[in-house]
Amino acid sequence: MRLGFVLGYSGAQVTLPIDLVLEAERLGFDSVWTAEAYGSDAVSTIAWVGALTSRIRLGTAIMQMPARTPAMTAMTAMTIDQLSGGRFILGIGPSGPQVVEGWHGVSYGKPLQRTREYISIVRRILAREQPLEFSGREYQVPYKGVDASGLGKPLKSIIHGRAALPIYTASINPKAVALSAEIADGLIPVWMNPERFDLFAPHLEEGFRRAGGSKDRANFEFAPFVTCVMGDDLDACRAPIKANLALYIGGMGARDKNFYKQYTARLGYEAQVQKIQDLFLAGQRNEAQAAVPDKLVDEIALVGTRDHIANRIAAWKASPIKTMLIGTRQPEALRLLAELCL
Repeated sequence: MRLGFVLGYSGAQVTLPIDLVLEAERLGFDSVWTAEAYGSDAVSTIAWVGALTSRIRLGTAIMQMPARTPAMTAMTAMTIDQLSGGRFILGIGPSGPQVVEGWHGVSYGKPLQRTREYISIVRRILAREQPLEFSGREYQVPYKGVDASGLGKPLKSIIHGRAALPIYTASINPKAVALSAEIADGLIPVWMNPERFDLFAPHLEEGFRRAGGSKDRANFEFAPFVTCVMGDDLDACRAPIKANLALYIGGMGARDKNFYKQYTARLGYEAQVQKIQDLFLAGQRNEAQAAVPDKLVDEIALVGTRDHIANRIAAWKASPIKTMLIGTRQPEALRLLAELCL
């Protein structure tokens, strides 16, 4: 089992637990990942981490596509990859309409079409086989709109990128999962139950088929986020995970368009997610957190004592999943997981 270490995004002040990153690298963790929402960005933080490490791979989970042109993302990826000695993993995703339109001030548009075109452009830039030209529904390079100057011309990247630089997408929607399997190198689910891989398997296989038979599970990375909280008090360990689930199920999206709520319903919690959302949107956040089932937390996370976590790790090892991206702030959790998995 490969392990990644998830840093996430910062609160009001940007802080990075570099001591934990270095411990993860020492223990043999494969990768470390940063994130962004509408505060700290994923790029500055992973670059900082890259400068202070030497072996561990560096991933963004995720860079928001609507916030950057494909060319800017390719430039960033190539720069960090070269500065780090070829350690960069480009994780991208569409984010959600509330953040895209409410924060970045651009249209959410058609995320599947955008993802397809975005990755195509980035790969062309990385390959550097010819000057960049692209004509799609979401992107035109060079730009040819009615307000174009007419002076744009196809360009080729000055620096030489790594054509095989891995690109992952963050996806849980079935169509997006299939698209990731078709055109990307890996998939990052926000959380999952290892015993419910059936929610992903048919969509992954559909994408592999569309790729023309060149891809399968053996050469495609499936890397879910897995939170780990160690301690003797199981309820106390579950509490921060319940708070996060209540936020995502209840508030990360509109009432009738919340991808996390829909996904958790598919995990078998249709009645519970509606209650969580109703409470959260009514301003009853503590009650929404309390409505998150213990069983859900125990399925998607690693919580409690050493023995409790070891028992749950067995389910992960028995699944088709070979990579876990671990979210924790406990060095003892990193050490336990390295002992159990590496």
